[in-house]
Amino acid sequence: MKIAVSACLLGEQVRFDKGHKRDEFVMDELSRYAEYVSFCPEHFAFGSPRPSIRMVSKGEELKIISNKTKEDLTSPLLKTSLEDLEKVSSQNVCGIIFKSKSPTCGLMSSKVYLENGFADGKDNGIFANLCKEKFPLLPMEEEGRLNDAWLRENFVMQVFAYESFEKFKEGATMSGLVKFHQRSKFTLQSKDESLYRVLGRIVGNHLNQDFQDLLDEYEFHFKTAIAKKSGIGKTRNVLEHMAGFLKNFLSAEEKKMFHEQIEDYAKKIIPLIVPLSTLNLYATKYAVSYLLEQTFLNPYPKELALRSDVKSVK
Repeated sequence: MKIAVSACLLGEQVRFDKGHKRDEFVMDELSRYAEYVSFCPEHFAFGSPRPSIRMVSKGEELKIISNKTKEDLTSPLLKTSLEDLEKVSSQNVCGIIFKSKSPTCGLMSSKVYLENGFADGKDNGIFANLCKEKFPLLPMEEEGRLNDAWLRENFVMQVFAYESFEKFKEGATMSGLVKFHQRSKFTLQSKDESLYRVLGRIVGNHLNQDFQDLLDEYEFHFKTAIAKKSGIGKTRNVLEHMAGFLKNFLSAEEKKMFHEQIEDYAKKIIPLIVPLSTLNLYATKYAVSYLLEQTFLNPYPKELALRSDVKSVK
């Protein structure tokens, strides 16, 4: 799997002061499962070190202005941004991680200034905006927001779900799509119940669509659904639903214990991994294959341990 990442987060000395912003999660954890494609339009446009820049609102346009010389640097930065955009596009990445607050890479965190020097809100950086226009369904996040356990878990789940569909597409068949949808049921329900139902109707193919058209429609709604954020309420409903597949196997005491775990999860007393581990244990013990095949149980490598933090849910 390939993920595009701001070069400074990879430890490359490309910032305006020739420093870096090496990110521990990106480099020490996620790197075990991903190959990185680095980008830094500022470095390629102006080198390192370089004078700092800012976004300035001029009428209806946003310009990139040198803090030192007040020179308009929009044109050269746009040129290298388009070159990096082409580079990222050619690599079939499954996600992008940007440097927060950067005039180039910020996601609605880049400060915008008026010509008189006063702040005028925030917007996307010039390169981040190009990426959002080019890849509207691609998982994207800033490293700063990934310090939030909930946003981190949702982003990583989205990236791995995105990759799973990209792999599936390579040899997609109608029967394969039915199975893919079945395995994704609880992941989708934890994101957006209404979109899960839309996807079910697409798979039903009651209009006898051409398979490629149907697959394209499924892809759009699937990638839209996985971009939604999971919440305690939706996840609790999924856990209760999955527990229903075990009711004929468990004793009254086991059911009581399991539902108490779900309740404790909902109250943020224990992390999600606790009821999930119990669910997986029972599903394995009683060979409930429908549950064991669900991507919701293992949406990404367990070693990332993102569901082990009570703060990973909201």
